[in-house]
Amino acid sequence: MATKRNYKSEYKNYHSKPKQKKRRANRNTARAKMVRAGKARKGDGKDVHHKNRNTKDNRSKNLSVISKRSNRSFSRKKK
Repeated sequence: MATKRNYKSEYKNYHSKPKQKKRRANRNTARAKMVRAGKARKGDGKDVHHKNRNTKDNRSKNLSVISKRSNRSFSRKKK
């Protein structure tokens, strides 16, 4: 049987940290930018992909809209 996730603990130990909040805000900014450009829609099942993997770099040429599956499947190892 799978164990249940403790979301409260996850938020306290990871998601509430200032660094994570800034990264999340940058990802949300990128998403909003793509929606304004007409390349993404709310509920479209797509992710905004940062080509250079830097969430702070929200230049138009660094952003693209791809499927969630392909955006979340690449290797997480550092270059």
